[in-house]
Amino acid sequence: MLFADLGLSEPILRAIAEEGYTSPTPIQAKSIPAVLKGGDLLAAAQTGTGKTAGFTLPILQRLTSSKASSGKRLLRVLILTPTRELAAQVQESVVTYGKYTGLKSTVIFGGVGANPQIKAIAGGLDILVATPGRLLDLMSQNCVSLKNIEILVLDEADRMLDMGFLRDIKKILAALPQQRQNLLFSATFSSEIKTLADGLLNTPELIEVARSNSANEAIAQLIHPVDRTKKHPLLAHLIKSNDWQQVLVFTRTKHGANKLVTQLEKDDITSMAIHGNKSQSARTKALADFKAGKLTALVATDIAARGIDIDQLPHVVNYDLPNVSEDYVHRIGRTGRAGSNGVAVSLVCVDEHQMLRDIEKLIKQKLPQEVIAGFEPDPNAVAQPIQLRSQQHQQSRKPRPASAGGAPTKKTPAKRSRPSKRSSNR
Repeated sequence: MLFADLGLSEPILRAIAEEGYTSPTPIQAKSIPAVLKGGDLLAAAQTGTGKTAGFTLPILQRLTSSKASSGKRLLRVLILTPTRELAAQVQESVVTYGKYTGLKSTVIFGGVGANPQIKAIAGGLDILVATPGRLLDLMSQNCVSLKNIEILVLDEADRMLDMGFLRDIKKILAALPQQRQNLLFSATFSSEIKTLADGLLNTPELIEVARSNSANEAIAQLIHPVDRTKKHPLLAHLIKSNDWQQVLVFTRTKHGANKLVTQLEKDDITSMAIHGNKSQSARTKALADFKAGKLTALVATDIAARGIDIDQLPHVVNYDLPNVSEDYVHRIGRTGRAGSNGVAVSLVCVDEHQMLRDIEKLIKQKLPQEVIAGFEPDPNAVAQPIQLRSQQHQQSRKPRPASAGGAPTKKTPAKRSRPSKRSSNR
């Protein structure tokens, strides 16, 4: 199948061709016709499958084929994303594939000044990409109106719920016209997602491009058992002995990410951390340096890493296993993207044995284990309790101002989700 077979107009096909793509990925092949029909959609797609283009392309087509009733430029599409990085990725996709359509779009986000965003909205838009907090902030100032929205997209809805955006989403939904097309994309079909879909979607078409909660088969997964105190030396050993040039490392906490960066720098391994406590400029620089090959290791927490899209990222390391099993699938999905192969390594200590069992149950496979010589775990080690994320949230969560959350500036080199060059690509 080719993009030319999907009912897209010549200006959009020209933009796709200029990026070097001819054949859609499976999620694109299914979602593009579904969106063009005009009905609601509930789609489950793993990260790295090209889902962003799967909804931006047909949205661009729908807007160019039907003019606003008043003849004026009205805000007709709202795309909500959970993180700044993902919002930038979506906006870049809209700009790239809509460059010959004459449509206007912008992205709004927290963490930076609102005045340029307000000015962009006032100039007239067709498409708005937003994170919930900043959107509500500007709505409260009467800087943006949603009364003409025809299409609503909730991208990575599972992560939005995980980040506590449900109340914000409900406030935004209340400001939208009742008659509209709703598109909900999620990596997993959890019970919470199904509940949200039941209240939001009207007889939706259901699309699932892979078994729910399954891991990408292009990713080689490996477990290295190790004592908790030897995780850092083992990671440094793996990076140096295997000559890894680019590795994304996941830690459970922000403090753990900062501490690991300090340790790796002492080992002459260039690294930076990216997490919620970092300023937007620091997050942007870390991601840009990592993509440019200036860093060997980018150390990230789960929320900060959402939206990181790097072509042919070879290695992902779970320095700590995630408390939520589904996050394992999200993490390792940073590699093995768009048809390339990847390696996902997890350093597992005795404290995490139950987490590992939960992950293996979720993905329905037993992961291979390899003990590295010199880093053999103590067979008599006793597990210590790990504080769960929900408990951490209860202890540390404070009321979030309406302007929290958002996306980086347009200068951010965030990578868009793009169509695949080969129809067989994942």
